[in-house]
Amino acid sequence: MAVRLSRATLGQLGPSVGIPGYRRDELSPGIVHIGVGNFHRAHQAAYLDEMFERGLDRDWAIVGTGVRESDAEMGRDLAAQDFLTTVVTQEAERSQARVTGAMIDFVAPGDSAAVLGKLVDPRTRIVSLTVTEGGYYIDPATQAFDPGHPDILADAADRLAHPKTAFGLIAAGLLRRRAAGLPPFTVMSCDNLPGNGHVTADAVAGLVDLIDPTEARWIRESVAFPNGMVDRITPATSERERRTLRDDFGIEDSRPVFCEDFRQWVLEDHFPAGRPRLEEVGVQFVADVAPFELMKIRILNGGHAAIAYPAGLLDIHFVHEAMQDTQIARFLSALLDDEIIPVVPPVPDTDLADYKRTIERRFANPKIGDTIRRLCLDGSNRQPKFILPTLRDALQSGRSIDGLALVSALWCRYCHGETESGQAIAPNDPNWSRLTTQARQARQMPEAWLAMQDVYGDLGTNQRFRDSFTMALQRLWRSGTRASLDHYLAARGS
Repeated sequence: MAVRLSRATLGQLGPSVGIPGYRRDELSPGIVHIGVGNFHRAHQAAYLDEMFERGLDRDWAIVGTGVRESDAEMGRDLAAQDFLTTVVTQEAERSQARVTGAMIDFVAPGDSAAVLGKLVDPRTRIVSLTVTEGGYYIDPATQAFDPGHPDILADAADRLAHPKTAFGLIAAGLLRRRAAGLPPFTVMSCDNLPGNGHVTADAVAGLVDLIDPTEARWIRESVAFPNGMVDRITPATSERERRTLRDDFGIEDSRPVFCEDFRQWVLEDHFPAGRPRLEEVGVQFVADVAPFELMKIRILNGGHAAIAYPAGLLDIHFVHEAMQDTQIARFLSALLDDEIIPVVPPVPDTDLADYKRTIERRFANPKIGDTIRRLCLDGSNRQPKFILPTLRDALQSGRSIDGLALVSALWCRYCHGETESGQAIAPNDPNWSRLTTQARQARQMPEAWLAMQDVYGDLGTNQRFRDSFTMALQRLWRSGTRASLDHYLAARGS
C-alpha cells in the first residue's frame, strides 16, 4: 500500500526512494519564489535540495507564492504534505525518485500583505520567478514590455497597494525595502526567455514608471536582475505519473514531478545581496549568459517547435513517438543542420554538433511522457521567440529558410483546428479564436496569416519569406504533412 507523503511518513518510504538527510527545521528562508509549478520544483528547488544535502548554505530555503488561482491550489496541496515534492528523474534504462525539501513555506496568492511581509523580511535576499514565457507582458511584435496591458494598468492605478501581478509584488517589495532602509533583493528570472533578466527589469521598472519615474530610475540603477539560462524537460503531471509513483515507488504525492535526468542552469554572477553556492552542485556562473541561452532557445526550443506541429497534425501523442517517426526525426535533423545551427554563434566550451545529438537523445527519451500538445501550446508567444529570430538571421545572411517557413506553415495548419484525420484540435493558445480565424482565411489567402503584425512584425512583408511560406502552406493543404516533409528532405538531399 502506498504511503501518503508527509514529513511524518518519510521513514516509511522504501529504500529505493531518496529522502532529505538534512534537518528541515534547520533551514531558514533566503528566497521567495513566485510560481512553484513543475519546472521550478524540478530545477531550482532540486538544485537547492542537493546543496542542502551537502551541508551547504541552509539559510537559502524557499518560501513559495504565486499570482494565479492555480498557484493557490498548488500551495494548498504542498502544505498538506509539508511542502515536500517527489522528483522522479527518468531515462530510458532507469528511473530514480527523491523527495526534496527545499521549500519550507507558502503564502497564498491574494494575501498581498503577507507576501509583501516576506519580501521585506531582511532574510530575503533573492526573489525568483517562474511565470512562463507568456507571463511577462511582452508585445510579441516588438518583444518589448507592454505598459498598456490591463493587468499592469490595474497595479499602477492601485499604486501597488494590493498588487496582483508578479511584477507589482516585486516592485512593491523593493520600494518598501528602500523606504525601510533595507538593501534591495536580487530579482532572478527562471523562465525560458532570451535576456530574461533584462526582460524582468523592464517589466518591474516599466510598471513603476507609470507611478513614479524617479523610483523606476532607482530600480534600474540599484537592483540586480541577473540573466540566466534554464533547461530540464519537465512535462505536466497527469494521473499516469501519479500511478507510476504509487506502483513503482509506493508514494502517494498530490504534486509529484517527473523529469529527465539532464539539467542545466547557467547564471550571470551578479548577486550583490549574496547567493547560495550553487556552483557546488553544477550551476555554471558566467560573465555572459547570452551565448548559452541563444543556443538553447534556438536549438532545443526551436527543435521542439519543428517536431510539434507535424506530429500534432499526424495525431502523434508523445514527443518520443514523434522521434520514432523516421520522417519527423529526419526533418528535425536536417532543419537543425541546414538552417538553425549555422546562425547560432559559438558558445564557450560547447560543440554545437554534440549539443544537437544530446537534444535528439533527450527528445527520444520514452520515459518522460512529454506530450506533443504541450509543445504546441502558446505558439503565438513561442514562435516569435523560438523560430522567427532564427528566420530573421537566416534571411539577413542569405541562407535557406524553407524549413523554417515550413514550421510556420505547419503552425498555421495546426491552428486551423483539426488534424489530417479530421480530429478536432482543442484550443491550445490564449489567442486560439483569433488564430483559428486567421488560419482558415489563410487556406485561400496565405498572406492573411503573415498579416498578424503582433507575431510576425516586418517579417510578414519580406517577399522571400512570404513566397516560401505560401508554397509550404499550399503544399500542406494540397498534399498533406508527409508529402510536405518529403519535399523539404528531398530538396536538401536528406
